[in-house]
Amino acid sequence: MYRWIWRSLPGGTATRAALSLLLALAACALLLFVVFPWVEPHLPFSAVTVDPGR
Repeated sequence: MYRWIWRSLPGGTATRAALSLLLALAACALLLFVVFPWVEPHLPFSAVTVDPGR
């Protein structure tokens, strides 16, 4: 898969490296700002109980 992405990107090595970094950052931003907020209400982490007496 990574080979296909690398071969599909235009330009030389430096341009491909910059575009690869941009694609990775875009994927992280998509996860952080779209996917995780959408999934968060479905996770059971909001029902955590902590005993304050200990």
